[in-house]
Amino acid sequence: MTLYCGICTFPVEYCEFGGKFQKCKEWLKENSPDAYNNLYGEGAVDQIAKATEGLSLEKQEKVEREIQKLQAKEASKAERELQKKLASKVVIKRVERSKRKHVIAVSGLEVFDVDLKKLSKTFASRFATGASVTKAADGKDEIVIQGDVGDQVEDYISSMLVEKGLKTVKVERTEDKPKKKQQ
Repeated sequence: MTLYCGICTFPVEYCEFGGKFQKCKEWLKENSPDAYNNLYGEGAVDQIAKATEGLSLEKQEKVEREIQKLQAKEASKAERELQKKLASKVVIKRVERSKRKHVIAVSGLEVFDVDLKKLSKTFASRFATGASVTKAADGKDEIVIQGDVGDQVEDYISSMLVEKGLKTVKVERTEDKPKKKQQ
């Protein structure tokens, strides 16, 4: 039976080809210690030593340098993703459609691995309004919610980000009014 990784969804033997190798190793160590020992334990080290036995010293050093380089690249990529998440902000914009009609546009959530379709359905059922995912003018996806429910949306998003462990992310509120037509 093939064991699939809970992080990258590859078979555990192929996790090293995914982008989250360290997280995959931690997941495997927690969830299947036997498979972890087979792949990364002392037995695996012996197998690697036997496989590289026939290689010259230069080639062994080259292989080790390549492995270290890949691990450093993966670590820096994870650090960049974390910095990108912490530097970004969620914008909740209140847009006036007509005299007393408003919509709330929520943008900036795609950075946090949030399924915008599911979240729009959640907003629609939670606030008993219409909600949809649309493309904003800058080309990014945003959730548009009918009605003036900005306070409730802000509370829900703040609690959702705290649940994900992102307390330092800013949730910014702005207001857009349409320009009046010149007569």
